[in-house]
Amino acid sequence: MNGSVTISLEDFKNLENAQDNATDIKERTHQAAKELEVFLSFLCTRESITPYIEEFNKQAPRATIVLDDGRAKIKFK
Repeated sequence: MNGSVTISLEDFKNLENAQDNATDIKERTHQAAKELEVFLSFLCTRESITPYIEEFNKQAPRATIVLDDGRAKIKFK
Protein backbone atom coordinates (compact mmCIF):
# COMPACT_ATOMS: atom_id res chain seq x y z
CA MET A 1 0.00 0.00 0.00
CA ASN A 2 1.41 3.38 -0.98
CA GLY A 3 0.24 6.80 0.10
CA SER A 4 1.24 10.07 1.59
CA VAL A 5 0.29 12.11 4.59
CA THR A 6 0.60 15.80 5.20
CA ILE A 7 1.29 16.93 8.76
CA SER A 8 2.53 20.16 10.24
CA LEU A 9 6.23 20.64 10.91
CA GLU A 10 5.49 20.91 14.63
CA ASP A 11 3.72 17.55 14.61
CA PHE A 12 6.61 16.03 12.63
CA LYS A 13 9.13 17.27 15.21
CA ASN A 14 6.97 15.86 18.01
CA LEU A 15 6.87 12.53 16.21
CA GLU A 16 10.65 12.54 15.81
CA ASN A 17 11.07 13.17 19.54
CA ALA A 18 8.51 10.57 20.62
CA GLN A 19 11.06 7.78 21.24
CA ASP A 20 13.29 10.02 23.35
CA ASN A 21 10.29 11.25 25.33
CA ALA A 22 9.05 7.69 25.91
CA THR A 23 12.49 6.58 27.08
CA ASP A 24 12.73 9.55 29.45
CA ILE A 25 9.29 8.82 30.93
CA LYS A 26 10.21 5.15 31.37
CA GLU A 27 13.43 6.05 33.21
CA ARG A 28 11.67 8.55 35.47
CA THR A 29 8.95 6.00 36.28
CA HIS A 30 11.62 3.44 37.17
CA GLN A 31 13.35 5.97 39.46
CA ALA A 32 10.06 6.85 41.16
CA ALA A 33 9.34 3.15 41.71
CA LYS A 34 12.76 2.68 43.34
CA GLU A 35 12.15 5.63 45.67
CA LEU A 36 8.73 4.26 46.60
CA GLU A 37 10.33 0.88 47.34
CA VAL A 38 12.67 2.57 49.82
CA PHE A 39 9.76 4.38 51.46
CA LEU A 40 7.64 1.22 51.70
CA SER A 41 10.58 -0.71 53.13
CA PHE A 42 10.97 2.01 55.77
CA LEU A 43 7.26 1.77 56.63
CA CYS A 44 7.54 -2.00 57.00
CA THR A 45 10.09 -1.54 59.77
CA ARG A 46 7.71 0.78 61.66
CA GLU A 47 4.44 -1.12 61.47
CA SER A 48 2.78 -3.97 59.65
CA ILE A 49 1.47 -2.71 56.33
CA THR A 50 0.90 -6.17 54.90
CA PRO A 51 -2.93 -5.90 54.88
CA TYR A 52 -2.69 -2.62 52.96
CA ILE A 53 -0.28 -4.10 50.45
CA GLU A 54 -2.55 -7.09 49.92
CA GLU A 55 -5.50 -4.77 49.27
CA PHE A 56 -3.41 -2.66 46.89
CA ASN A 57 -2.35 -5.78 44.97
CA LYS A 58 -6.00 -6.84 44.61
CA GLN A 59 -7.00 -3.49 43.15
CA ALA A 60 -3.95 -2.39 41.14
CA PRO A 61 -4.22 -3.31 37.46
CA ARG A 62 -0.59 -2.64 36.45
CA ALA A 63 1.67 -3.22 39.45
CA THR A 64 2.08 -5.37 42.52
CA ILE A 65 4.06 -4.81 45.69
CA VAL A 66 6.08 -7.75 46.98
CA LEU A 67 7.60 -7.84 50.46
CA ASP A 68 10.79 -9.88 50.57
CA ASP A 69 12.61 -10.10 53.90
CA GLY A 70 11.45 -6.65 55.00
CA ARG A 71 12.17 -5.00 51.65
CA ALA A 72 9.45 -3.83 49.31
CA LYS A 73 9.69 -4.36 45.56
CA ILE A 74 7.32 -2.90 42.99
CA LYS A 75 6.72 -5.26 40.06
CA PHE A 76 5.05 -4.02 36.90
CA LYS A 77 2.68 -6.45 35.23
